[in-house]
Amino acid sequence: MASSNFVDYVKIFCRSGNGGPGSCHFRREKFVEFGGPDGGDGGHGGSIILRGNAQYWTLIHLKYKRHIFAENGENGHGGRCSGKDGENVYIEVPLGTVARDAETGVIVGEVTEDGQEAVILEGGRGGLGNWHFRTATNQAPRYAQPGIKGHEGWFILELKVLADVGLVGFPNAGKSTLLSVVSAAKPKIANYAFTTLEPNLGIVSYRDGKSFVMADIPGIIEGAHEGRGLGTRFLRHIERNSILLFMIPADADDICEQYAILLNELEQYNPELLDKRRLLALTKSDLLDEELMQAIADGPLPDLPHVFISAVTGLNIDRLKDMLWEALQDSNAQEAPKPAVEAETSGMGMEE
Repeated sequence: MASSNFVDYVKIFCRSGNGGPGSCHFRREKFVEFGGPDGGDGGHGGSIILRGNAQYWTLIHLKYKRHIFAENGENGHGGRCSGKDGENVYIEVPLGTVARDAETGVIVGEVTEDGQEAVILEGGRGGLGNWHFRTATNQAPRYAQPGIKGHEGWFILELKVLADVGLVGFPNAGKSTLLSVVSAAKPKIANYAFTTLEPNLGIVSYRDGKSFVMADIPGIIEGAHEGRGLGTRFLRHIERNSILLFMIPADADDICEQYAILLNELEQYNPELLDKRRLLALTKSDLLDEELMQAIADGPLPDLPHVFISAVTGLNIDRLKDMLWEALQDSNAQEAPKPAVEAETSGMGMEE
């Protein structure tokens, strides 16, 4: 079986550059009998820097490049000439990449915007030349600072897909079919569980040239947070979605129970996921008549906006887009910082 091109997890070894030592040098010219110290500083070592690149979608370009080293700084020279700084190494990564220390698990860098940079290893500082250490009582210092060594370590890079809407549901709930209908994405579709083995992104066109990004996440099963099924491998991709669209077949035995299981898996993985805006799409509604859909709507349903849809017949697809767009606007409005309220100065402190 061929390996997938979607790589969202890599482990790399990085080493920043050492700082160059300062120079211990004295001025020597033909008619200068006692030239003073003129040793220059050593160059700084290169740093390891993550840089967001919107042209990348996966970490596959780092899959076979596990060791990344930055240049060392050059030694200082006479004549108060500083050594050349080592060049920084920029690791181009897709937006939504998080870097963690492999030993401690601490996040050391994160990029979510194109061109954003995050230093994960600082280069060593160059040493000072002996010119800096001259004093009235020690006019010929014969020592200089050594350069500070760089840092090294193993890091884990994880990609969390950035999307406006994330599709959440059990395997074979119709998520890939919906994505293929509302966007130009062509995910694999088949009538068996775990057809989708990697996230798929699609751009959904809306009215007046507007659009938003939808992500099809591999199906979740009960116990996923403990490693069952595909486990937690893809649950992290839901963390970056603004809206969660729960998809449950309309002919399910118990819609509320399936929703509760999905919600519990998200809560067990990361309780903060429950703070996201949630909508419910009851899929495969082409199997029901209007009377049965009305009976389901009047019965017990999760307490959140819902709509009956069918990706095969196109039932209520436009209405679903409207609901998602409105939810996105509300979510963006809540996240936007509120403008500072200017104090009304008219009449303040004035006595009649």
